[in-house]
Amino acid sequence: MVSVAVTVQQTARPAPAKEVVSCSGRQTYHDDMAKILYTEAVISQRVAELGRQIAQDYQGKAPLVLGVLKGSFMFFSDLVRAIEPCPRGLTLDFIRASSYGSGTESTGEVKLKADLKLEKVEGRHVLLVEDIVDTALTITTVSRYLLEECGAASVATATLLDKHERRKLVYRPEYVGFLCPNEFVVGYGLDFNEEYRTIPYIGVLKPECYSHLGIEAPEPDGSGESSDE
Repeated sequence: MVSVAVTVQQTARPAPAKEVVSCSGRQTYHDDMAKILYTEAVISQRVAELGRQIAQDYQGKAPLVLGVLKGSFMFFSDLVRAIEPCPRGLTLDFIRASSYGSGTESTGEVKLKADLKLEKVEGRHVLLVEDIVDTALTITTVSRYLLEECGAASVATATLLDKHERRKLVYRPEYVGFLCPNEFVVGYGLDFNEEYRTIPYIGVLKPECYSHLGIEAPEPDGSGESSDE
């Protein structure tokens, strides 16, 4: 007979569950929307168009498609599958960059976390995939890092949304899904306070969704910005 001794380690008592608070008084995120800017169907059609164009432009270039986390995760996933016919040598990776905290305004300071091996980037044609480009602070910092520090052969950007009215630096993405109105938007990867990312469309929140967290709502003219650029 084989005797097996099992040691049970006592763990700390779990913390109480986080209280779920809905700004609309209901439990679904859909009820928090003031309006929808781009439906799931419209986004899907545009992503397919971008994928075909990128496939044509990068044939024979063995591109490195680099997703900028976290906001691009949904767009990135759909876009790379739409790149057909897929160029040989295409590889994927991710980089984390942000100029936002939990609010609606950029801090102006770009935080870049990169775990890329130099040999993965050096001499490669890199396509950055972003959810939104507005101030261009983040995307410019990432592009310079890849070119100057990592030795990329070229760096281009595919962004789902281009909010050019908010530019602080001159920058023109090579591939744009939609020209975004100057409003704070959520959904399809874009968040507010880490919520709303999984909504399959892009919309604008009701003002009370900001006020119940003690955060001032963006002005009607859209002075708020994305939380992920």
